[in-house]
Amino acid sequence: MRQDQIHAALRIVKREIRQWQEPVVGVVARESARDPFRILISCLLSLRTKDKTTSEASARLFALAHTPETLLKVPLKRIEKAIYPVGFYRTKAKAIHQICRRLIDQYGGTVPDSIEELVTLPGVGRKTANLVVTVGYGKPGICVDIHVHRISNRWGYVKTATPEQTEQALRSKLPKRYWITFNDLLVPYGQNLCQPVSPFCSRCKIIEYCDRVGVTTSR
Repeated sequence: MRQDQIHAALRIVKREIRQWQEPVVGVVARESARDPFRILISCLLSLRTKDKTTSEASARLFALAHTPETLLKVPLKRIEKAIYPVGFYRTKAKAIHQICRRLIDQYGGTVPDSIEELVTLPGVGRKTANLVVTVGYGKPGICVDIHVHRISNRWGYVKTATPEQTEQALRSKLPKRYWITFNDLLVPYGQNLCQPVSPFCSRCKIIEYCDRVGVTTSR
């Protein structure tokens, strides 16, 4: 995909994803008035977990408490029960308590708005940090998950080996007006059409722009 084609491609993607369910973190953001804390915790729960499971676990957890101060008072076992069966639920429950404690002790109960500070929190990587910064605070950032990494490379828009490399490549190449929404666009596209194995190329409306890098079989 050439640089001059990215505008047309993303316009099409934006139109196409309307037929699919909104990713869970986007739902949490909308329903919580873009509360950075709930976005942070729901993103943590979503790691290696399907959206439906994450959505249900987030709802159960936030019904118990939805601020660092109140969530820290919830016993660890009760948090585990609320978020089960998300992946690594015991580890995530501990991380949630640790995050709440750090936010209270170091940030007065407020989620920091910089990637550099966010990645120091337990269990928080650059993907989660970028999502909090972009969705929670509306600040420039590029959230790169497995879908963004895969599709950006499949298109031939970047040539990278890891999500971290993809983020840096996109920061230098992707027009800034798309930074915040890039993840929102590519995640549902990757979940429903541009799948990891045998993507639905016959149904793809941007196939003329796609280099199909690494695609050996398709539908």
